[in-house]
Amino acid sequence: MMMMMTTAKQRVVITHNNHNNNNKTTTTTATNKLNTTTNNNKRRAQNNLLSSSKSSSLIRQPLQAREAVAEPSTTQTQTSTINQQKKESFQRRPEDVVRSNGKEVELFALQACVKRQESGILAPKIKVVQAVLDPAFERCREVTAEYAKTFYLGTKLMTQEKQRAIWAIYVWCRRTDELVDGPNASHITPEALDRWEERLENIFAGKPMDVIDATLADTVSKFPVDIQPFRDMVDGMRMDLVKPRYENFDELYEYCYRVAGTVGLMSMPIMGVDETYRGDLQSVYKAALSLGLANQLTNILRDVGEDARERNRIYVPLEDLAAFGITEDEVLTGLVKDGKVDERWVKFMKFQIARARECFASAEAGVNCLNKDARWPVWSALDVYRDILDAIEANGYDNFTQRAYVPKLQKFAMLPSSFAKAQQGPTEEQQKGRWNE
Repeated sequence: MMMMMTTAKQRVVITHNNHNNNNKTTTTTATNKLNTTTNNNKRRAQNNLLSSSKSSSLIRQPLQAREAVAEPSTTQTQTSTINQQKKESFQRRPEDVVRSNGKEVELFALQACVKRQESGILAPKIKVVQAVLDPAFERCREVTAEYAKTFYLGTKLMTQEKQRAIWAIYVWCRRTDELVDGPNASHITPEALDRWEERLENIFAGKPMDVIDATLADTVSKFPVDIQPFRDMVDGMRMDLVKPRYENFDELYEYCYRVAGTVGLMSMPIMGVDETYRGDLQSVYKAALSLGLANQLTNILRDVGEDARERNRIYVPLEDLAAFGITEDEVLTGLVKDGKVDERWVKFMKFQIARARECFASAEAGVNCLNKDARWPVWSALDVYRDILDAIEANGYDNFTQRAYVPKLQKFAMLPSSFAKAQQGPTEEQQKGRWNE
């Protein structure tokens, strides 16, 4: 299922306290090795931009090739798999991403992830000095604990190996999101995202650029995680560069898949399924996608005012706005006057919230098919996030001047209920075959 990590709509700056100026020369060398474009000046500019984006968030500590990392040991099967993945990837420009069929993209990744988990094929192993890797995982832990508090507490119920894997995925996703929503977002170009995706390919090939990348490289060498949802998330960032409006729900669905549903696909191999589960694996993955959709729809509804005011973005479908007699300009200026929310907006929000709750209900069915040590953290995160919808209602549907949130005490009060639900396993019906069409 999905970790409670909603990158594209949560905007925070992550700082690191241990900058090492002695690494500058090595960083430049490692960065230049990554570049593939023919224009050297442009190439350096794009990678400097990626570096500056990271330096304001997660430190870019380069790997010392002789001291920290040996070349990955790649089997013939792994090499063939990597090459095939590159051939099958949706390679595209931002404009091509926008024109793609979201359902087809999602299905492609879903099938790739299920196939990978069933085959058990892993990425190449890298030999990283533990003294380098352990502090990097500790930094991932700190970031997860700081910005995903409720879910972080849940991950402490997992084995150490699973904890570290989830933290590594979380931090990669957050770094990716900061490219378009962080302090250097106004300078990010499609070429910069291309460099970031090349860097991703190197991670899965066992050739990480820095110690934070190394945590993900270590993770995918231990769990059967497929690269496709990671590529699709980068495409979600490409969409943010060129698409500030969504005409209908189908368009929005694709965006939600790319920036949030992908996290469910990334996390499923880490979470694992219940030891007694004999049902259809794809059905569990589809539930993970539903949770990603539900989370992102919730984020969008919570942040309508902020997105319109600060970024000129309207994520709610224009087709739905028109159906309730609401214009783009009204969303940009806000539909609250003298403290009273426009009745049209109230009706519109009730419709949107009902849709999000349906997605949460669809996701619920898959949680208890997960491995036992993953069920409580996922239930806890799901319950907390769903309560944001209640908070929007409690604010009188005013998401222009108020921000809906779940208070800390309320989050902790929900934990016993989440724990009780997590004690159940797969149902008899789920054991029979495909149950999530």
